[in-house]
Amino acid sequence: MPQDASDLSHRLARNAEAVCRYYLSNGRREGRYWLVGDVHNTPGRSMYVRLSGPQAGKGAAGRWTDAASGEHGDLLDVIREACGLTVFRDIADEARRFLGMAQPEPLPRHGSRNGHVQPARGDATPDMDDSADAAWRLFSASRSIRSSVAAVYLRRRGITGQALQGVEALRFHPRCFYRASADMDADGQVLPALIAAVTSLDGTITGVHRTWLDLLGRDKAPVDTPRRALGHLLGHAVRFGGPGDVLAAGEGIETVLSVRCLLPRMPMAAALSAAHLAALVLPDGLRRLYVIRDADPAGDRAAEQLTDRAGSAGIEVRVLSPQLGDFNDDLVKLGIARLRATVRKQPAPGDVVRFMEVAKPWSGGAEGRAP
Repeated sequence: MPQDASDLSHRLARNAEAVCRYYLSNGRREGRYWLVGDVHNTPGRSMYVRLSGPQAGKGAAGRWTDAASGEHGDLLDVIREACGLTVFRDIADEARRFLGMAQPEPLPRHGSRNGHVQPARGDATPDMDDSADAAWRLFSASRSIRSSVAAVYLRRRGITGQALQGVEALRFHPRCFYRASADMDADGQVLPALIAAVTSLDGTITGVHRTWLDLLGRDKAPVDTPRRALGHLLGHAVRFGGPGDVLAAGEGIETVLSVRCLLPRMPMAAALSAAHLAALVLPDGLRRLYVIRDADPAGDRAAEQLTDRAGSAGIEVRVLSPQLGDFNDDLVKLGIARLRATVRKQPAPGDVVRFMEVAKPWSGGAEGRAP
């Protein structure tokens, strides 16, 4: 495995500028370096990546340093952080996908759980392995979002009613463990969290996405990284609605749910990042794909790559574009009426009639009503 990591790191380093343009799109080249805010693609100049240099040792190409935090690493670390990956196999798969290399044979998938849910075991503890099994245990230990601070949080993001009708992928954990550092000996805390199941096409839970919340659900928790993923993500998604001949796919959970406010009967998938959206596995029998685009360079690239892949498979593609940065920005800042006007004119006419049918209203319960 280390030998595989070293080989991938060297191959990425030989394409360092292309890697930076894709995963660190908010930066820019200056001389022999790529400058960006940090490894999470924040705009700025604190982090610099060497674009040329020897294969190894001092000044090697692909090595980066964040002058503000003191962090450093190679381009595999960039891919890990940009895609929210925690398992090396997933990081390697994403690196190979970017480099156009052949993928290794997949490991056997976990079988069906036959509807069995393990009982909750108290706090979601730091002893869980970063794996699909750990993700499944965390999701099983969580409960309905009804009457929870997760319902309050979603309401404050404008997501209510029919967008959440029949949604099984979202749960709430009142005491989800959060550690600020990757150091296993570092102190942590327990916070409420919105838990989203990441599943394969056959419904197997392969990972979870956690959004830690403040105690009242008014916003995300005041921690450094309130959103993190766990488990196997590449090709999979948080799914809303059953399979069909039409699918809408986007990056963020709140972005996808914002569109679902207006198309509540359309199957949708949140891939959790631009890179994962570009690599989303598409179901057999899909006739039309709606790509829910984020209005930024990474979103444009993801939409273009997914469009190319779907088109090559004979799938009709339509891109849904927001007025602001993403559709949740439109919903929160412009309101539901403006969002409806934006979304209504973009799908195929038959799909507007088919999927804008109003579903039975959903309520988060009295406690889930935003103040």
